[in-house]
Amino acid sequence: MSNFWTGWVFVLTLTCLGLIVWLLFATRRRQRPSLTEQTMGHSFDGIEEYDNPLPQWWFYLFVATIVFGAAYLMLYPGILPGKFNGILGLVAKEQYPEGWSSTMQYKNEVKRIDEQYGPIFDQYTSTPIPELAQNEAAVTIGKRIFANNCAICHGSAAQGRFGFPNLSDNDWLFGSDADAIKKSLLEGRRGQMPAWGQFMSNQEVTNVSLYVRALSGIDTKASEDQLAKGKESYIGKCAACHGVEGRGSYLNANISNDIGAPNLTDDIWLYGSAQHQVEYTIRNGRNGAMPAWKDVLGENRVHLVATYIYSLGQKAKEAESTTTTQAK
Repeated sequence: MSNFWTGWVFVLTLTCLGLIVWLLFATRRRQRPSLTEQTMGHSFDGIEEYDNPLPQWWFYLFVATIVFGAAYLMLYPGILPGKFNGILGLVAKEQYPEGWSSTMQYKNEVKRIDEQYGPIFDQYTSTPIPELAQNEAAVTIGKRIFANNCAICHGSAAQGRFGFPNLSDNDWLFGSDADAIKKSLLEGRRGQMPAWGQFMSNQEVTNVSLYVRALSGIDTKASEDQLAKGKESYIGKCAACHGVEGRGSYLNANISNDIGAPNLTDDIWLYGSAQHQVEYTIRNGRNGAMPAWKDVLGENRVHLVATYIYSLGQKAKEAESTTTTQAK
């Protein structure tokens, strides 16, 4: 929050406090000095209200809350500089020399944590990710940072959900090596699937969807003519990014990994594999955004998160290799 809005809230709070004081004492002057049997002249459901003054204990409770509020404002004025810092300048001058605020308290806590754990993080950052992935403690730290910052999109087990990729399998859009993963975290990624609805007829969209689904092994019940026409449209409009065989940019040496075009020949679908879902994707496009975490977490924490994600990919590769060996 900027100083303007902090000051604005401070002024509003002070104004409301002043109005409450005025209201409390103004109404008290107009009250009766003693108890009476006279009512206010109205009733509700047979209940009448006596015209008696506010109980003393209740009045003093209001006064106590007002005094507490005033003391709090003096102790924690936040943005007020110099002599206007009140008592705070005496009781916490070294900790908050510019005055207390929640923002300054947060920065102080972050600074303390960085000083405490910074050397450990620096040591981890100097270790290459493939080597660091063998360190169970480093992977655990990376997992915890992931849970606090990334799990909201990718899930607590990094298995993804609709529109957010699974990070625990062996399917990658921008590369599975350590440098590619770290780059994705530091700089973010943008996946842009253009909308083809204005360039394709509805029937052409349907044919391409049938062909793409057939590439992944789905029994679409499509005719040979539909698949042939779908393939023709696919080659002309989609192969530039996904490749002629539909294996995506990651598995195609002729296409840059920065495109992030998914493999269409497997059974992994980010937005669903149903006919209507694929048609929607082709007709309207998709725009996925992976935020950049460099300025949020810092490179040392990103390095640990990348280590955790890299370790998940390695486990997926080992599981896939074991399955293939058993099948042979």
